[in-house]
Amino acid sequence: MSDAEPRPGAVAATIAQELPGLTLWWLRMPGAPGPVGEALTRRLRVQSDRLRGADAVTLRSRPVVRSYRAFARQIGLDPDRDRVPAERAALVRLTHGGLQAPDRISAACLVAVVETGVGVWALDGDAVAPGGPELRDRDGALLVADPARVHAPLFGDPLPGSVPGPRTRTVVLYAVGVPGVPEVHLHEALWQAEDALRAAGA
Repeated sequence: MSDAEPRPGAVAATIAQELPGLTLWWLRMPGAPGPVGEALTRRLRVQSDRLRGADAVTLRSRPVVRSYRAFARQIGLDPDRDRVPAERAALVRLTHGGLQAPDRISAACLVAVVETGVGVWALDGDAVAPGGPELRDRDGALLVADPARVHAPLFGDPLPGSVPGPRTRTVVLYAVGVPGVPEVHLHEALWQAEDALRAAGA
C-alpha cells in the first residue's frame, strides 16, 4: 500500500549544520520492474516534443535547476561535468532524439524530473528500513542510507542490493532538496513518479 504523503527523511546533525537546507523526502508504494509500456512511452514522447534543443540550452536558467547547480558547486562538484538530474535528462533527449528509459521504474523517475526539475530515485522497498532513507555522511561523503545499509551516494545511482530487481514488489521513491527549491516541488516530483508508475501498471 502506498504512503500517499511524502515523508521527511532524517538528516545527520553534521550535515544539517554544514549544509542547511539539504533535505530528503520519500514515499513507499507498490512497484516492480517491467517493460515501459505504452502509457509511459506516450508520456515520454510528449515530454520529448516539449524538450527540444532550445529548451535544453535554457534549462540551467530555470530556478530549480539553477539551485541544484549552485549546490553542486557548494559541495565541490562541477555541474558542467557532474550534471544535475534535469540536465542529465535533457542530454538523453538530445543524444537519443527522445527520452528513453530501460524499464518502467526508471521511466517514472524520468517523467518526474522532466516535469519538475527535481531528481527522483527508486530503491527496492525490501532493502530500506521501515523509517525510510536518511541523509548521512561518512568520511566526508554524503550518502543516502538507513541504519542498516548505504543505498546510494548523494545524487548518484543506487548501489547493488538497493536497486529494484526481479523480486521487487515495493519501491521507495526519494527526492533530495537543496536551498532554493521549495518543499512542494519535492512532493510534486514524488507524486509525478508515483502517478506515472501506477499508470504503467507496476
